[in-house]
Amino acid sequence: APVPPYVEREFRRYLDCGILAHGFARARCGQCGHDFLIAFSCKGRGVCPSCNARRMVATAAHLTDHVLPDLPLRQWVLAVPKRLRYFLERDADLQGTALHLFLRAVESCLRAHSPGSSPAARLGAVAFIHRFGSSLNAHLHFHCVVMDGVFEPAPAGGVVFHAATGLDANTIASVQAGVRRRLLRVFVRRGLLARDDAQAMAQWQHGG
Repeated sequence: APVPPYVEREFRRYLDCGILAHGFARARCGQCGHDFLIAFSCKGRGVCPSCNARRMVATAAHLTDHVLPDLPLRQWVLAVPKRLRYFLERDADLQGTALHLFLRAVESCLRAHSPGSSPAARLGAVAFIHRFGSSLNAHLHFHCVVMDGVFEPAPAGGVVFHAATGLDANTIASVQAGVRRRLLRVFVRRGLLARDDAQAMAQWQHGG
């Protein structure tokens, strides 16, 4: 089947990206008179490395300056075996279910390892969905920037942060095992994976 029209549009815009003949802005210093030309960019989201890098830097600066508090952070990544990735690629609802399941498991872990926290405590996180691997292979996975602890309402207003402790390799492995077990059940319930296959995948040493 042919590629969707939006994919073709993305590639055609990328071919014009950064070429002065397709438009530019002139930047000039009012004091010294130095000027230079800035080519228009495609502002694409899937193909252009220059535009993607600029958007990445701008997003990181926004999160650092305006969103994330000055607290410890940890990156949590959810990747799944190839057999499951293709279902995630095509089903946005399944993506949301997988991400919600993953963050709920991380939250439960952080709450259990944050002294002084209550059942009402919640995590703080920013999640990004990556659709490709380093070689542009189809590889949908989730990168989550998570505060290393939990927040809960303070009696006097606002929120209080409880820092997590004791997050060692065994703790991370238990979260991985729990997410794997629950996610495989989701695929079975949706008829995307046979129960016997799910039981076999649950025993894989490197199951995602």
